Amino acid sequence: MNFTFNKKDKLKSKKHIDALFAKGKSVSAYPLRLVYMATTFDDDVLFKTGISVSKRHFKRAIDRNRVKRLMREAFRLHKVEYSNNISTPHAFMILYIGTEKPSLTLIETKMKRLFEKFEKNEANS
Repeated sequence: MNFTFNKKDKLKSKKHIDALFAKGKSVSAYPLRLVYMATTFDDDVLFKTGISVSKRHFKRAIDRNRVKRLMREAFRLHKVEYSNNISTPHAFMILYIGTEKPSLTLIETKMKRLFEKFEKNEANS
C-alpha cells in the first residue's frame, strides 16, 4: 500500500483544471466539494487530485495553508480506499467551501462521505 501524495498524483495542468471546471461534475459533503471528470493522462496514473481553499473565506495565507495541509493528509491516508473502485482515469479537484477552521477528524469523515457520493454517482452513470 502506497500512502504517499507524490508530484505525479497532483493535478497541476492548467488545461486539465480549466476543462475540469468547464465540463466536470460535482458532489458535495459540506464543507467539501469534489469536482471530477474522466480524462486521460500521459503518465499512466489512475487519478490526479488538486486541493483548493478560497481566499474569500480565509484571508490569511497561514489559515489557507493549514486547511490545505489537513485536506492533503486526509486524502493521502485514504487514497488506497478511494482508488479501489475507480477503473477509468479521473481528474479531481477538492474544494473547501466552509468558513470555519476544520479539524482533521471532520475533514476525514467528510472526505469519506464525499468519495462515497462520487462512487454512487459514477455507478449510476
